Amino acid sequence: MNLKDKKVLITGATGGIGNSLIEKFINLGAIIVATGTNEEKLDNLKKKHPKIITEKFKLDKHNEIEDFINRVHQNLNGLDVLINNAGITLDNISLRLTEENWKKVLDLNLTSSFLMCKYSIKKMLKNKYGKIINITSIVGHTGNIGQANYAASKAGIIAFSKSLALEYAKKNININCVSPGFIKTEMTDQISDEFKKILLDKIPSGGLGTGEDVSNCVAFLASDMSKYIHGETIHVNGGMYMA
Repeated sequence: MNLKDKKVLITGATGGIGNSLIEKFINLGAIIVATGTNEEKLDNLKKKHPKIITEKFKLDKHNEIEDFINRVHQNLNGLDVLINNAGITLDNISLRLTEENWKKVLDLNLTSSFLMCKYSIKKMLKNKYGKIINITSIVGHTGNIGQANYAASKAGIIAFSKSLALEYAKKNININCVSPGFIKTEMTDQISDEFKKILLDKIPSGGLGTGEDVSNCVAFLASDMSKYIHGETIHVNGGMYMA
């Protein structure tokens, strides 16, 4: 999987999976723009990996996304790979879930991802080459108590990715998804031992996944080894959900 000098944009770069994506793509020789909303974490990423370009950007500013993609394209002198990894959760059971929190999650997770794809594809069409990998979630396939908004946003990403894949396959643009299950991150480290045991009992492999498990799949889809794969979702969940 040689990604040397491939020009890559990674959103949600400061989280656990985002950090693994940065490490993986640097090791494979890519040129990277990393974006997130936590300036301190972005600064730390830059100190650790001086060659990457970092930019603080809030993806819910939909009217600014096209300009952002234009800046990335200019800074990299091209755009080969887009990885939509950013996302938020605002959990609550359906009767207590406010319309505001429904809209916030769909606006950032779903609408922003679509717009990032839309404006990136405009750049990729000129070269008749591109790879887009959208990070979804097992919850988008199974649902989850208290996550109707999050599940809807992730299921929506899977659906629009298939539509875009159909539209641009002939233009040599591959659009696919990676759907993680429960991955060991700072967030899952905070889960109580009791709940973690219940969770692990549901995972056939008997353990949480790692960020590298996810980034390995993303790197494969970003490489030319996946050139005949369009509109697919690779599940990384230890067997918890089998499509």
